[in-house]
Amino acid sequence: MTKPLLILIAGPYRSGTNGDPDLIAQNLARLEDASGPIFRLGHVPMIGEWVALPILRTLDEADAGDGDVMYETAHRLLQHCDAVLRLPGESSGADKDVEIAQQRGLPVYRSLDEIPAA
Repeated sequence: MTKPLLILIAGPYRSGTNGDPDLIAQNLARLEDASGPIFRLGHVPMIGEWVALPILRTLDEADAGDGDVMYETAHRLLQHCDAVLRLPGESSGADKDVEIAQQRGLPVYRSLDEIPAA
């Protein structure tokens, strides 16, 4: 048995939504759909928005910036994560997550089937 991994789930969140809250919610649900299977494999799933959204709610507009909190949160999280699951779909933020993971030498999985059980 391997040690449980902290796996960042990366994929579209705002991409392709034109700011539509319903489409953003659908994207978040798609990210969250991967969390149960990751947990069942013995790992801890993590989604950057789970951390960033409460932070955004507590900052005033000047502090929040233009999405900087979302990217910075993911960047900081990746300092603690053991791997990334990159879900399909166009997303510059998710692509950046993959780039950071690769720079750190972390595994990047492209499907749930690639993730080993803990």
